[in-house]
Amino acid sequence: QVQLVESGGGLVQAGGSLRLSCAASGSIFKVNAMGWYRQAPGKQRELVALIRSSGSTVYADSVKGRFTVTRDSAKSTVFLQMNSLKPEDTAVYYCYANIAIGERSSNYWGQGTQVTVSS
Repeated sequence: QVQLVESGGGLVQAGGSLRLSCAASGSIFKVNAMGWYRQAPGKQRELVALIRSSGSTVYADSVKGRFTVTRDSAKSTVFLQMNSLKPEDTAVYYCYANIAIGERSSNYWGQGTQVTVSS
């Protein structure tokens, strides 16, 4: 069993910064990828940023140049540094991980953390 525990959400003014953290724990053989999705009210969940085991990253166009995803592989932890926040970044942010347990890989999700950006 794998658990993802997030922290770091909150309320910030436009132009401000927040840092999200997510730690994976449990019977982890290998973390293939970790990252963040978000879901705003009335909208579908969307990818924000992802970092693979190779170190390569993927970002949504809307956050490129403002958000940075990093990881601490030894601690199975992923971070999302969010700068120059905009009101449209307001959403529940979910940690995501694709983790191998033995020879099988599965997707896991955190419980979500609210990020609210005021104008």
